[in-house]
Order: sequence, then structure tokens, then C-alpha cells
Amino acid sequence: MSHYKAPLDNMNFLLFDTLQANKIAECERFEDATEDLFRAIMDEAAKFSKLVLLPVNTPGDREGCQYDPATRSVKTPDGFKDAYQTYMQGGWSGLSASPDFGGQGLPHLLKMIVDEMVCSTNLSFGMYPGLSHGAIDCLTKHGSKTLQNAYLPKLIAGEWTGTMCLTEPQCGTDLGLIGTKASPNGDGYDITGTKIWITGGEQDLVDNIIHLVLAKLPDAPEGSRGISLFLVPKFLKDGTRNTAFCGGLEHKMGINGSATCVMNFEGAKGWLIGEPNKGLKCMFTMMNAARIMVGIQGLGLAETGYQVSLGFAKERLQSRSIAGAEHPNEKADPIIVHPDVRRMLLRQKAIIEGSRAMAYWTGLHLDLSHGHADSVQRERSDDIVQLMTPIVKSFLTDEGFFCCDQALQSMGGAGFTQDLPVEQLLRDGRIPRIYEGTNGIQALDLVGRKLTMNNGRLAHTYLSEMNKILDDVSNVGHLARANSFIEVLQEALGVLIIKTVKDPVEAAAAATPLLRMFALTTLAVLWAKMAAQSEAAGTVENYSEAFLSSKRKTADHYFRLFQPEIVALAEEVKSGKDTLMALTADEF
Repeated sequence: MSHYKAPLDNMNFLLFDTLQANKIAECERFEDATEDLFRAIMDEAAKFSKLVLLPVNTPGDREGCQYDPATRSVKTPDGFKDAYQTYMQGGWSGLSASPDFGGQGLPHLLKMIVDEMVCSTNLSFGMYPGLSHGAIDCLTKHGSKTLQNAYLPKLIAGEWTGTMCLTEPQCGTDLGLIGTKASPNGDGYDITGTKIWITGGEQDLVDNIIHLVLAKLPDAPEGSRGISLFLVPKFLKDGTRNTAFCGGLEHKMGINGSATCVMNFEGAKGWLIGEPNKGLKCMFTMMNAARIMVGIQGLGLAETGYQVSLGFAKERLQSRSIAGAEHPNEKADPIIVHPDVRRMLLRQKAIIEGSRAMAYWTGLHLDLSHGHADSVQRERSDDIVQLMTPIVKSFLTDEGFFCCDQALQSMGGAGFTQDLPVEQLLRDGRIPRIYEGTNGIQALDLVGRKLTMNNGRLAHTYLSEMNKILDDVSNVGHLARANSFIEVLQEALGVLIIKTVKDPVEAAAAATPLLRMFALTTLAVLWAKMAAQSEAAGTVENYSEAFLSSKRKTADHYFRLFQPEIVALAEEVKSGKDTLMALTADEF
């Protein structure tokens, strides 16, 4: 049984039929990003992921990373270094980076698609170059010309990798509590402190690692207003070793092939990025890029889990169909005939294909927010990206984990063993719901920041875009169902706004169910659009009838499955904080 095949038909249908992403080449910035180029790069990414990354995924999980306390160095699993060399030589690291420093300047959407394939086949490997992209974005936007010229070419080429050093033993989300210090030394700063959970903080894939470290200057204000950001390389320009060392590896539930390090900065030389005490703003550039990437991780894992469980369900013989033997010449029927197995498989399919549509739609707007010629469209697209970033991160990682759980459940005992990769997918898929801000933090970001920005403009832009998508939907049933999702969401938003004016705790109490309402509404609209697109004249010529009819039938199932849920979520939002906040700490 093949564990993974890139779902290129689904990707192509989304990109070039449903979203018409090929029109992005009309933007001067992306004029080279034609449909032919998209397809060629996607084909190569599919080969690379399956032939290079997939073979070292399970062995890497079993072997894990090895820490040598004598040298304070980390060895990655066998095969990872060769795989990384192939990744680097293929130019994958600089796909969407600025041509000014050696990047290819292609759309971020294309990078997201490649990231999905990488995460589907080897999430642990994908972690190493993954944070480099955020470091590249941060340096490109906030770094001085000196730092850009010194570090961006190597980072973009993949010869060096980057990290994001935020968390400390005494603080996680509340970065105002960090204790790492930055002392001026006449030529930059000396950085002293300890950071934990640093992905790729030490490894043997590249010659140099560029740490982006949050620290406080001696005269910094208290709290988050006093945070600055510093670039701290493993090796200095003259080749000497900087005093930034790995103090050990975290022992984790999953992503064992990814080196998650404790990093000790022992007066390490560093240089300021951006302005003093404005480091959090700089770091958010990196974090926002990372949050969308994390959402893609959930999607990638779910896709592989679905493929494995679907293949198993078609081959595993067990019992007879309740309606009578479907394969009378066999000793039993394959388990895909059983309604409960179909329940688990079809839920995965509806969520995965809908989530991919939501992620790619968001990625398309990310590119339009930077590259479109019309400033009004750039603003609208940026509104969408700002609003959707916490939603993509949270929903795709929550559902990615749950899809893997359903994949394992549908396979019974075989799913629980290491003979098939789903148990690893489930372990690997647990952490994306936590890092880059737990999903509860993402929900608070949505209600506390995004919905209040620019006097609520982001939500108005979102609803306008949802209705614009539905303009192309002619199926009366799908149109009515999708509109009902929008109406329920709008009503819940209205109630929450009234309550929040009197008591801000109401917004926090409703944050998680409201975020899920946004996600389910987006999927409802996009499923209506995909179902309509499956019947369009220009589309039917390019896909099999089975592929197209499955879109319409899966859309029907999505509405059947989640229409009752969004009503229930709305009731949860409206019910308020009272029972949630009623217990004292001693009453728990």
C-alpha cells in the first residue's frame, strides 16, 4: 500500500478552476507565475516529497535526534542531511523569497502547496527549513541593509537555517516576562539567557544557524513594551564560534526527527533587528508566517492519514455488508462497505478538501495583498489575511489531528501499530495545535484584535468576500445552505458585540466556538463554490466524472454534517460566560 500520493487533481481543481489562481500572473510582481509554471513546480515537489522525504520519515521517527553533551552538538536522523542537500540544491528554500537576495520571487501560495507536500511526507524534516522562511520574512521587512546583505543570501539559498527564540523556562505566551538580557558592547550586543523549545536550534544539516532572539535592553520598559529582537549567529563573520550553545534536547511525544533544543546564550554576540523595544512587532512578522505554515502542517498530516486509511478500507476484508454481500466471491467484504467506516472516511474527505480550499484562498489573498496593482484590492486582501491567519492555524491543526485520529480509528488495531504510519501521524499532529500560540490564543487574537481592528472592517470585508464567492453558485440548495451559515455567524457576531461592550470576558469565553464558526462558514461557502465549479463547462473536460461527482456529493455531506453544529456553536456563543466562570478555583 502506498502511503502517500500528492493529491494533484484536487490541488489543480482548486487552483485553476475554483480559485482561478492562475490570474495571479496578471500582477507584475508575479508575472512569471503562469499556470504552466505552477504545474511544473507542483509535479517536481510531488516527486521530491515522495521519493526523498517519505523514505526517511518513519526511520527518522524511530531513530530521533542525538545530543552529544561533550560537544553540545546534535545529530539528525540518518538520511536527513542528504535529504536536506537535495532540498537545498533544488532551490526549494528560496521559492517565494525576494530576487534581490537570490530568491525566485514566486507567489507565497505556491510555497504553501509545496509545504503541504513536505508536511504530508515528513513533518520533522519540514521543521528545519520551515522557520528559515519566517526569519527571511522578518529580516526582509525589518533588518538593516547590513544584516540583509550579510545573512539573507545564505538563508534564501538554504545554506544556513534560521530559528525563532521566544519561550523561556518561566514564560511561554506572556513574553513580557522574558529574562534574556542584551548588553551593548560597542559593536552590537551581548545576549545572555536561556530559551526552550527551539526548533532546529542545533543540528548538522547546515554550517551556520541564525537565531532570532527576543531579549531586553538594560533600560527597557517593563512588560512586552520592553522587548527587542536580535540576530545571533552560531558562527560569526570571521568563522569563530559564537557562545550560543544547545544545552539539551526536549523529549517529545512526536516530531522525533526534529531537533527541539534548549538554547543557552552565554554572552553571545548579537545585532539589533528593527528599533529598540519594538522587537515584538518584528517577531510577529515571523510568527504570522509561521502560523499559516503550521496550519498547513495539520492539512498535510490529515491528507496522508486519509490516504492510508482509505487504502486500508478498500483492502481489509471483514464481515459482510449489512445490505448483503457486495463481493460474494471473497470470504468477506472490504470494510469500506460499512456505514461507520464510511462515516469516518467521508468526514475526513469533507474536512480536508474544504480546509485546503480555505488555506489556498487565504494564500492567494496573501499574494494579492502584496502584489496587486490596485491599492483597494491590496487592502481588502490584507483584511482577509489578517482575519484568516488565526483561523487557518487553529482549524487546520485541530481538524488535522482529529482526521488522523479518525483514520486510526477506522483501521482498528492495525492503525495503533507501527506497521502503518498513522500512529506516527497522530503523535506528530498533536504539537501543531500548541506551538506558535496555542489554538486558544489564536481564538483570543481573533476576537480581541482582529474583529476590533479598523472599527470592525475585517469582518465586513470577510462577509463581503463570502457573498462575492456565492455569486457564482447556481445550485439553489447549496446556495441556501451556505447563506444560512453566513446568517448564523452574523447573528452570533451581533450578540457577542453587544455583550462585549458591557463585559470583555464575554468575548474571551466565546472565542473558541466563534473561531470555529468562521472556519465552518468559510468551508460551507467554498464547498458550494467547488460543487458549482464541478459542473462548469471548462472544468468537466479536465477531470473524470467520478472526481467531479464526488465534489457534489461531498458538498452535500458537508452541509448535512456541519449545519447542525454551527447552530449549536452559535448557541454556545450566545449563552455567555456565566456557567463557565461560576466556579471558584477550589470548586474545580
